[in-house]
Formats: sequence, structure tokens, C-alpha cells
Amino acid sequence: MSMQHRLYVAATNQHVGKTTCTLGITSALLERGYRVGYCKPVGQQYIRLEEDMADKDALLFAQVLNFPLKPAVHSPVILGDGATQAFWDAPGEFAFNQRLLRAGQHFTAEKFDWVVFEGTGHPGVGSIVGLSNAVVARLLNARVILIIRGGIGRTIDEMALALALFGQEGIPIEGVIVNKVLPDKIEKIRHYLGKVLGAWGIPLLGVIPYDESMMFPLFEQIRKAVGGRTVFHPEKMENRIATIVSGSLVESYDLKVHRNILIVSNSLRLPEVLRKMTRMAQTQGISHPDVAGILVTGADDGHPPIQNDPLCRDFILQHHIPVVECALDAYGAALRISALEVKINTRTPWKVKRATELIREYVDIDQLVAIMNTRPKK
Repeated sequence: MSMQHRLYVAATNQHVGKTTCTLGITSALLERGYRVGYCKPVGQQYIRLEEDMADKDALLFAQVLNFPLKPAVHSPVILGDGATQAFWDAPGEFAFNQRLLRAGQHFTAEKFDWVVFEGTGHPGVGSIVGLSNAVVARLLNARVILIIRGGIGRTIDEMALALALFGQEGIPIEGVIVNKVLPDKIEKIRHYLGKVLGAWGIPLLGVIPYDESMMFPLFEQIRKAVGGRTVFHPEKMENRIATIVSGSLVESYDLKVHRNILIVSNSLRLPEVLRKMTRMAQTQGISHPDVAGILVTGADDGHPPIQNDPLCRDFILQHHIPVVECALDAYGAALRISALEVKINTRTPWKVKRATELIREYVDIDQLVAIMNTRPKK
């Protein structure tokens, strides 16, 4: 029987970039000619597929890797709303361990050289039903790498907690990837984290710089965050948003530099904002400002709708700009947008591409392969 490597990608926290790194690692292994399987053993955010449920990340990987999504195989355990209470009301009715083991058995060495298991949240997630990331990795006979956030003191503290939890299950951390590091901090973090990891006997596989484009939301995600309604060009709600421009500060922006702009303004101020942006574009030598969307605030405060203003209507129609109205004022909308967590998903193909590029450029996949070859887990 050929040797198979089982890799569990865990993280010290939520929103550290676990899915992004898992996607990049998987793509890098495929580029090297390996047969790679994917599984999200324990999921929380799910979609319904007829009579079953599957984690959203499993759906993303099914589309990217082009495999038929089978929830029992690729997303065997879902801990959605109410799942933990239901478990403790009748623990004997939930054969979670058996589900995981059956899913793991699908990925035979005859079919897959590597199986990449994506963890969930921080290492302790799932403990309430006996399925912490450490327990799951042990059940699946997988070896663990850890994704950590850029930093030094707090990052090391968080990693120490993760090491303790995995250590309880007898699982060493085979390598670490540092993600979302500010460019001017890369060398400092590489130096000091490298010293700490070296003392702990853990390889540093890579340091990935913070990439702003990975944080760009879709306009539709912003609409949901502010509870808005689309009033123009709903077919353009997949536009990505890179720059948010308050109507009162529009003159402080360089339209040649700032792209994929979301204008945030109330309906009374919007005509003047659009006039200013048009004049600025002409002065700066571009045909028109790169506006990806307009968010009209205070829509229920009695101001006339923007559809009644010819300048607004013509600008929006000419440039095919989606428009959303919401009842929040500008400050309230800004708070909702700033709290938005932007995940890689099936609707953000540029993030999928960029994830692969980041891993290829900043993570030593050959070192990871060598580590897995050197000490295969029994």
C-alpha cells in the first residue's frame, strides 16, 4: 500500500486565514502532481443540500477542486444552531466519532496521496461535544500545522495554548505559518518568532504578508450588513469594494489611485458628491471615477429618493452602478461595515486565485512535504 499523508490545518483563532491557507496548500500540492482529497470534518456555517447539510468551505473546495460534494464524506459533522443543546439532551443519539471515522475511511491511499483536513475556529472549538480540533486530528490520524496571526507576544501566548491542547492528545505541531503580517513587520516577526519556534523545535514554514485584496467585500455583503435594499442594478451587486468614500470627504481622495469605490452619502448630498467626483476625474485625467457602488444612508428620513434627481439617475445608469438604500445614518452604516468579516467563498474567485499565489510565494511547501516524509505518523 502506498504511503499517504494526512494533514490537519488548524489555527490559533478564527479569522486568521485558515481557509485561505488550506486552499493555497491544496493547490500547491496539486501543482506538484499529488492526488489530493479535502475534508472539513467539523463545520459550523453550512448550506442545505436537499435533505443534507454541508459546511460552506466544503462547497468552496468542491468547486475549486472539481469534486462532487458528498456531505457524509467532505463535511461529516455540522454543529449549527442548537446542535450542542440537542447533543447534551441526548448524547447517545449523536455518533459524531463514527461519522468522522467513516469520512476518513473514504480517502484511501489507493486514491489519494494527500488528504487535507481543514480545522474549525480556534483549537478548542467543538470541545462541548468532545470534538476539539485536537481530538478530531487524532481520530483522523492526521498531522497538524498551525496558522497563526502576525505578531509576537500575543501570538506566542495563543500558540502556547494551542500546543497544550494538541499535546493532551499526543499530537505535535509539525510546522507554523504566520499570516496577515504587515509588510514593515515581516523581518522582525520572522526573526523573533523564528527564535521561539526554534527553541520549541517547530519549523517556520512561511510568513505571509497582509494582502488588502483578500479583505475586499462584495457590495452584496455590505448590503446585508447594513440591512439595505437594492434600488439600481441588482445584477452588479457582486462588485468588489476596495475603497469606501464618505460624501463629505470626497475631495481628499485621488481617483487615479483609489479604485472600486463605494460612495456613502445621504440622498440630499449625493448630487453634489457626484458632481465633485466627475470634476475631479476630469482634472486628474481619467474618463470617470471608478465607482463600484453607492450606499444611500438615511433612506427613511423623509428626503426625496435619488430616482427623482436627474443627475444621480443619469450618472448611475450611464456607468451601471448598483445602488443600495438603508435607514442607518452614515455613522451607523460605517460601524456595520467595519464589523463585517469578509471570508473567501465561491463568489470571490479573485481571492481563490490570490490565496494560491500567496502560498506559492511565501510558504515553503517543499519543506512541508519533506517534514511529512521524514516522520510519517503511524
